[in-house]
Amino acid sequence: MNIVELKDKNIKDLTRMAKSFKIEGAAGMRKSDLIFALLQAQIEKNGLIYGEGTLEILPDGFGFLRAPDYNYLPGPDDIYVSPSQIRRFNLRTGDTVSGQIRQPKESERYFALLKVEAINYEDPETAREKILFDNLTPLYPERKTNLEKDPENFSTRIMDLMTPIGFGQRGLIVSPPRSGKTMLLQFIANSITANHKDIVLFVLLIDERPEEVTDMARSVKGEVISSTFDEPAERHVQVAEMVIEKAKRLVEHKKDVVILLDSITRLARAYNSVVPPSGKILSGGVDSNALQRPKRFFGAARNIEEGGSLTIIATALVDTGSRMDEVIFEEFKGTGNMELQLDRRIADKRLFPAIDINKSGTRKEELLLDPETLNRVWILRKLLSSLNPVDSIEFLLDKMKGTSDNKDFLDSMNA
Repeated sequence: MNIVELKDKNIKDLTRMAKSFKIEGAAGMRKSDLIFALLQAQIEKNGLIYGEGTLEILPDGFGFLRAPDYNYLPGPDDIYVSPSQIRRFNLRTGDTVSGQIRQPKESERYFALLKVEAINYEDPETAREKILFDNLTPLYPERKTNLEKDPENFSTRIMDLMTPIGFGQRGLIVSPPRSGKTMLLQFIANSITANHKDIVLFVLLIDERPEEVTDMARSVKGEVISSTFDEPAERHVQVAEMVIEKAKRLVEHKKDVVILLDSITRLARAYNSVVPPSGKILSGGVDSNALQRPKRFFGAARNIEEGGSLTIIATALVDTGSRMDEVIFEEFKGTGNMELQLDRRIADKRLFPAIDINKSGTRKEELLLDPETLNRVWILRKLLSSLNPVDSIEFLLDKMKGTSDNKDFLDSMNA
């Protein structure tokens, strides 16, 4: 029996399994308690159990394998990892560990890891030789992600030309309320998973509405991790830390990782609630030390010379009426190397994507676009610079509608 397979099943299937194992009161149990009961029943039948999870090391030196299905929340079916195993395999928070597990002894509450069989889906001996993330060499993004997927999806087509995203990009989507940022993130996620099968995608939703989380999880193929607005700030911070640590461990194994964060403003607000007060308060009630950790999160995005990359595309909220949100945005304004500005006036006219072309762009875009495409994009920008934001997006959408892809669109500029 595999603990991961159990977590993938729905509650009806688990209840049916519990009946076959003659577990009493299964219908009234929470999913995590039901899985715990099933695992114990399996062990009583002398069966082996395999488990997998993302390691969180606690200050006491031991750790637990948390499940992404529960957004890395502590639960009864977490797997205990001893300090000796952590030292022996040089494990760190964020490592995905798979192996054989044993049932709790009399005084224990959790299943325990018996034998480590894989670390980040690789042999444990190979995992020991990896270079630490902080020792890897950061570079400008040099390989471009292809966001073009559907000829009718103009959001990703426009982004692919005007604000190209490279492997290792640190991008900021600046958005007023109700201007289409969540839909834009969904389009980006679907394009990345369709065009780049080898990319590991995380969608991190902080302080969002529960129905939005469900919608995102159903429409995106990657791992959707969330902490909804009814959760405490400490929970937002823990989820964000687990995701960034897991991403760093994968990059150490030369994987290309993408994190789509909605939103960095709410994450910074959560850190502001959690950090001990320093006594130095910025305008809007932001503690001077509060933004250091979200900046470290955002700053982790980089292209790696030794192989692998970490791309972070985060949304930043503006025009919310909150002075704190404005201060947070100003602090993050110059830290990204790609900025996409959404405009409420365009969204109010029901024109999507509501992108302000003249205020959006990617630094060092010449490394991502080929010379011919770059030249055409510059000509297009010169043409659009004289128009206001609404007219420029209307013009661009009108010209794109008759073309099958961006190459066709750029070729039509000659005609």
